[in-house]
Amino acid sequence: MPFSHFLETCRHRVNQTLLEQVDTYTVDKRLQEAMRYSLFNGGKRIRPILVYGSANTIGDISPTADLAAAAVEAIHAYSLIHDDLPAMDDDSLRRGKPACHIEFDEATAILAGDALQTLAFEMLSQPRGLPGDILQQMILTLTKGSGARGMVAGQSMDLTATNQQLNLQQLETMHGLKTGALINASIRLGALSTQVATANQLNALEHYSHAIGLAFQVQDDIIDVTSDTATLGKQQGADANLNKPTYVSLLGLDAAKQKAKSLHQQALDALSSFDNRADYLRHLSEYIINRNH
Repeated sequence: MPFSHFLETCRHRVNQTLLEQVDTYTVDKRLQEAMRYSLFNGGKRIRPILVYGSANTIGDISPTADLAAAAVEAIHAYSLIHDDLPAMDDDSLRRGKPACHIEFDEATAILAGDALQTLAFEMLSQPRGLPGDILQQMILTLTKGSGARGMVAGQSMDLTATNQQLNLQQLETMHGLKTGALINASIRLGALSTQVATANQLNALEHYSHAIGLAFQVQDDIIDVTSDTATLGKQQGADANLNKPTYVSLLGLDAAKQKAKSLHQQALDALSSFDNRADYLRHLSEYIINRNH
């Protein structure tokens, strides 16, 4: 199917799965409302789409891929709720709407984030008929990608980096954890969901995910400078206002744009051993570096 149709199909599938799961997850109505508010506030669903793209590259897109896609989106939503809190980045806008702690309150936002995190692992433990070793690998993949060896570590480093001078290698390490680790987990989960991924295929996809994970953050830094608050759906120039190091502040705008293009080429090179079933992943890499919000 055309890439645009693939994007819409993936978004529909993951949204349906998330709706089914969150509507039965808690008996507390206000908590459920906060969870739904944060899950369905206009996200692009890039991480779930990467799950589906990876599964399509290796084999079939199964109900297991739906649950994996929903799990990574739940983790992503929880991370954004907590990132926006006053103790973290203290942002009042998220995707053009009030952040969860503004729409509800700070305590409810914290609990909604906690609930989305645990929901992710509950969903990932649900697939029936999946061999135990594959299920274990999938749970471990999401744990490593989202926890203190991945996304959480990156967020901690990001907070520490405020008003600090980082070199390029330090910045790439930080964002490889904060952004790249969950992207890598998404791609690996999609491959594992097929039950037929080989070690060589997983290795090639890891190289791809490393390149697009960095490209995603480079492009984020670029559009934080070149876009506006209305387009971004969050405060434009927020990182500069917090005096956080970015690829643009280290390299300059033109060099940052060139780096994004170079990372896109690295991503394409990593997929050279795959046939046209990997074209969705190839298109996704281009999509990531060309987005404006």
